[in-house]
Amino acid sequence: MTLDTPQIADPSDRWRAKRERILDAADELISSRGLKGLTFGAVGEAVGLNTTSITYYFKRKEQLAAAALDRAVQRLDDMAEAAGRAPDPRARVAAFIDLRLERERRVRAGEDRHIAILSEIRALDDPLRQQLIDRYKAMRARAAAFFAPGPFDPAALPEAPPRAVACAQVLLDVTHWMRAWLHHYPTEDFERVRERMVELLADGLAAPGGAWAPRPLVIDPPEQSGPSGEPGPEAFLRAATVLVNVRGYRGASVERIAAQLNVSKGSFYHHLEGKDDLVMNCFARSYERVARAQTLAMERPGDGWRRLADCVGALLAQQFAAEFPLLRITALHALPIDLRVQALRGADRMARRYAGMISDGIADGSIRPVDPMIASQCLAVMINGAWDVHAWAQALPMSRAEAIALYASVLAFGMFPQQG
Repeated sequence: MTLDTPQIADPSDRWRAKRERILDAADELISSRGLKGLTFGAVGEAVGLNTTSITYYFKRKEQLAAAALDRAVQRLDDMAEAAGRAPDPRARVAAFIDLRLERERRVRAGEDRHIAILSEIRALDDPLRQQLIDRYKAMRARAAAFFAPGPFDPAALPEAPPRAVACAQVLLDVTHWMRAWLHHYPTEDFERVRERMVELLADGLAAPGGAWAPRPLVIDPPEQSGPSGEPGPEAFLRAATVLVNVRGYRGASVERIAAQLNVSKGSFYHHLEGKDDLVMNCFARSYERVARAQTLAMERPGDGWRRLADCVGALLAQQFAAEFPLLRITALHALPIDLRVQALRGADRMARRYAGMISDGIADGSIRPVDPMIASQCLAVMINGAWDVHAWAQALPMSRAEAIALYASVLAFGMFPQQG
């Protein structure tokens, strides 16, 4: 598939090399500042070109962003194709993780760069946005073909089975999120990280005999209206969270949020100081809801696995309902560095609580002896990323509860439970 970006009939090697340098700079800016931080001036400064020279390669900023994101999808697609050459599904998953870890090794050695943050695709305008979403889905379909028995052949799976799609989505999410926590490990430990991740993804969390039977939890109190029946602060956070998840930081404008609630921009600023304040409040509210689910689950009777399943089930129900989901963790990349650090600290605290719950289950024998820290990060991003598959799940010929159970089963019982 070719994106709607400028092409040169017969580009020289020098032209190609300079274009790659521009895309490298765009990758860094998108990953460090989000799409709002991508400007021709910043790119030019990084590569030693003026703004006019940048427009020779990309006429508009959106075209540059789309080209960088398209290249990121292509790199993942290349990894999926390479990993697919492994002889069986489990080996393909291990090979894909190996490729992601090898890239991290090269990044640390100064030999390569991180893959751009794909969540910024949603902030683009159509038709580029839809073109890239379609590209991503095609790449995910290639990863879903990992889980077919026999030789790897994506073309033979025009429509992958739902569980294979769920496995592919979780694999892509947990490997992309690795860059948020891998800094805790030296490269000498990467082999161990790989082994623990493969073990978790292949065989799951629940010990043999464990079941998926989450008990209901009430996470959110009844929403309160403001004076004169106007939407209260919770309504603003709900509308903003959904818009940021759908359109990204840049696409979630104050005008769109106010229009969704049928209020004025002035009403927005009565509740919130600005957009960064809004996103931080959305993160804080999401963390509060996760913490409440964790606390309520930990206070319940039952073994560690049952309590963890209660927590995960309640949060996935929120994600699949999509009325007030958790804010996508990838929104933090558009925040100023000081606020991003705050958001990451909150995410780390949340993951550490999951690690504690997992450790409790390991102690009582209801959870397999996985690495709690690695498993907690994978679990947290699996729950957070469930928003991205809610529309896909709605189209499945099954109830919402069945779709949640199918998605949850990937980490609950592993991608290959028959091998557990």
